[in-house]
Amino acid sequence: MAQVRNFTDLLVWQKAHNFVVEVYRISQKFPKSEIYGLTKQLRDSSLSVTSNLAEGFGRSHTKEKLQFYNVSRASLAEAQSQILVARDINYMHREEAASLIDKSEETYKLINCLITSLSKKST
Repeated sequence: MAQVRNFTDLLVWQKAHNFVVEVYRISQKFPKSEIYGLTKQLRDSSLSVTSNLAEGFGRSHTKEKLQFYNVSRASLAEAQSQILVARDINYMHREEAASLIDKSEETYKLINCLITSLSKKST
């Protein structure tokens, strides 16, 4: 198993990063009228996932790490909700939404594993 030296070495961060990149690519096609609405909200929530994973990784204390990893998971749930809205108002194709939801669910499971693992260490 490879040594984890940086947050970019974390599989969960890598999966989340791929998710964010895909969100940005797909949301480029949203109507310009949504630039400060759904486009911004979706991009912000998805970007928050990787940002909080990185910040949590950089924290020294388990309690702080868990706090940021929990925020990351909540941001991912927020992004999932926004993807469903974008799909249902036809801002993205159903296949694009399904792909994003699949990626987000995989990331969600990995974040849960990270949180569970850290929680066990702190008890």
